[in-house]
Amino acid sequence: MAKPQSVQDERGARRPPPRLYLVTPVIEDAAAFISVLRDAIGGTDVAAVLLRLKSAGERDLINRIKILAPIAQQKDSALLLDGQAEIAARAGADGAHLTGIEAFLTAVEGLKPARIAGCGGMSSRDDAMLAGERGADYVMFGEPKPDGYRPSFETIIERIEWWAELFTVPCVGFVAGSHEIGPLVAAGADFIAVGDSIWSDPRGAAAALAEASRQLAAPEPAA
Repeated sequence: MAKPQSVQDERGARRPPPRLYLVTPVIEDAAAFISVLRDAIGGTDVAAVLLRLKSAGERDLINRIKILAPIAQQKDSALLLDGQAEIAARAGADGAHLTGIEAFLTAVEGLKPARIAGCGGMSSRDDAMLAGERGADYVMFGEPKPDGYRPSFETIIERIEWWAELFTVPCVGFVAGSHEIGPLVAAGADFIAVGDSIWSDPRGAAAALAEASRQLAAPEPAA
């Protein structure tokens, strides 16, 4: 999840295309999802897989993670947990994504330096800056809340442009669909997070993810 090296080069250097960050559906049956995940990422470069799990006891959660983590890691994708930072090490995950600055500040010291600590769901610029100062490996803008609320797309673009201009910590832009990839690439996102739009695509997740990857290399302008 490191920032593409040329982004940190002197001004004027060409920034390479961002990489994909895949968000899974909420998983209950990990064994049934093995082939789905393997097929989805089999032919596409994915920097990280954010694993969302249905609530269960700690042992059940760890067992699910241990089943799915190798699928991502064998493809050189970081396997991140949606919360649940306290079990990341025991489950063999590469880190965790924490939603909200308080959750991040609570968990970051237990994850660093061995594991990735990402922060999303921030309500202000100050929260984003605090996450960066306290060691976030990335910040995410644009992800929907559990109730489906999402900031306006104009707000997401503005926040990514601001961050990319001023900070070296990578930022992730969450897209609701492929039509948002081009504008977020142009805004300066280092990673593009894709989720429900991939899994609900009638062509299948692998085809949808491959198309998203092509969009990163040759993004379409905003309509």
